[in-house]
Amino acid sequence: MRMEALERTLASNDWITAVFLLSLLCLVFARAFFFSRFQNFIILPFNNKYIFLYNKKGRLLHGFHLALTLFMFLNLCLYLTLVAGVLLPAETQTNGGFLLVTGLVLLLFFGGKLLLQFAGGAVMEFSGLLASIIFKKMTYLNYSALLMFVANLLLGYVLRDSKIVVFTSLILIFAINLIGWVGILKIHQKLIASNVFYFILYLCTLEIAPFLIISNLLKD
Repeated sequence: MRMEALERTLASNDWITAVFLLSLLCLVFARAFFFSRFQNFIILPFNNKYIFLYNKKGRLLHGFHLALTLFMFLNLCLYLTLVAGVLLPAETQTNGGFLLVTGLVLLLFFGGKLLLQFAGGAVMEFSGLLASIIFKKMTYLNYSALLMFVANLLLGYVLRDSKIVVFTSLILIFAINLIGWVGILKIHQKLIASNVFYFILYLCTLEIAPFLIISNLLKD
């Protein structure tokens, strides 16, 4: 009886592992060098102490904020890649190449959006307020990356192709960022009330429009 060798292709998780290691390095750095900030950051959804303590000049370029933003970026890239593999398995081949393309698109998106925001802030003469709003939004987005990290761990190694993990994590991520937006509106409600036109213009041009443009490009 002759045994024929069967060719078997094994999917490599090396690219997922690399993102996890880089993410963990960001967290270890943030906790080791900015322990007090890290403790306040962890309780962010339940206590706004972090926002009030560290919403100061230079906040966007602080080492802790940059480390957590890099952590968010890495996990968002991986999260979108894994979610695409679950929700669009026929149309999407999720691998290291797809992850790099996702990262490039996100880098261009965030970079372009920040440039437009600061340019708009300079024209409308509210750069200081805009920097404060961006810091608060990014802080909540960075916090939601902790949920992405857990979801990535489950989707990458434990519960692959789990739509329950995808939709549960999406709901929680949306909830965290919604809490952030509600907090921003509460803090600046008086200023917004006296500048309703500029606030609506800001929302339409710098918050909503970029997502509409990307959705149209994806459809095409």
